[in-house]
Amino acid sequence: MNGSEVSPLRAWAASGAMALTGRPDGPPRAAPGRPAARVAEALNRVGELTRVRTGTRPALPGVEILGERAAIAGLTRRGPMSCGGAFRVLRTADGRVGLSLPRAEDLELIPALTECAAQEADPWETVQRWARRTTTSEATQRIALLGLAGSAIPAPEVNSRAGVEITEFGPRRHGREHPIVIDLTALWAGPLCAHLLGLGGARVIKVESISRPDGARFGPPAFFDLLHHGHAMVGLDFHDPRDIDRLRTLIANADLVLEASRARALRQLGIDATACATAGTSWLSITARGRTSNTVGFGDDIAAAAGLVVPDADDLLPCGDALADPLTGACAAEAATRALTAETTQLIDISMLHLTAETTTPTTEPHTVHRRDNTWLVESDTGTYPVATPTARPTPTPAKPLGADNPTYLSALP
Repeated sequence: MNGSEVSPLRAWAASGAMALTGRPDGPPRAAPGRPAARVAEALNRVGELTRVRTGTRPALPGVEILGERAAIAGLTRRGPMSCGGAFRVLRTADGRVGLSLPRAEDLELIPALTECAAQEADPWETVQRWARRTTTSEATQRIALLGLAGSAIPAPEVNSRAGVEITEFGPRRHGREHPIVIDLTALWAGPLCAHLLGLGGARVIKVESISRPDGARFGPPAFFDLLHHGHAMVGLDFHDPRDIDRLRTLIANADLVLEASRARALRQLGIDATACATAGTSWLSITARGRTSNTVGFGDDIAAAAGLVVPDADDLLPCGDALADPLTGACAAEAATRALTAETTQLIDISMLHLTAETTTPTTEPHTVHRRDNTWLVESDTGTYPVATPTARPTPTPAKPLGADNPTYLSALP
């Protein structure tokens, strides 16, 4: 599906994300703005830019990538909770905040967040009671203080910068037919970007910490396999100076590095993105709110903070499944593919919040949704079409285990 040839609503219905938006006992809901159309545009540009670089347009997925994780994990719409159950929008004393609690350590912080012990079987009840007696500003500050993922809805800084900011340096060092991409990312947005680059002919080397591997390895195996099959797997001990030197060598020999850490994390290892780009390796960074921010964020809370929520009675319902992740991953692949055709080395700073906000508008195309013969249908000025069920592509081969390619890529290094 080409984003320039389809309405935003039709793209949303075709993506599988619409089927994931709304209450379980209600109809699928349209997202404000054009997130699925933006994904279609990004994928189209990845294909065209790859054709310019290689002479061949790769076979890429379509907007259905927005629903692939849900299809694999068996997730459905369950508003006002997110599909995975780890996020919801909370009413405060004077507004709304969104909060994600996806990790066990996040749940352990609920007493510190609310300043009271959980009294209900459902910890969200405790959090909701706390939010209702707290101002949005106070709630946001406390969430950030504890290192949790969440913010006001909409986030006050949502229009403070562009989603993608690029700094250019000197000439690119390499111009390989199959560029080498070092993937330091985890979870969804970064690995999706690497996956799309791999489909375009790049040699992707995923580098993980042996003590803290990609958390997606502990999720549905089919989803990890989908995004990582065909990629080389290297495991390093980031507490070992020799392995840090090996990482520096891998980066120096690469065309592009993908990373999704807060800037200070890599600086603690003595690795500086600007220095790497100056030396000839392009660098693409994906963070919640940009490289200068230390804010934590996940796909659902970032999307909500950017305005991708649906009003419903007294609630705001999240759109899709961790929507900011696949949206960012597709747009990051567009920026990365463009960097691989550029004459100069680039440092690409992608803020998931601001990128997602660029797809959001307060209105949607006029339409109705109704059910016919067990199928939800959208009727609008552009026609009548079904709401697609989330689907996932088959995986040709499983992803390799952590460190499987260490002998290949590290044996010749000191």
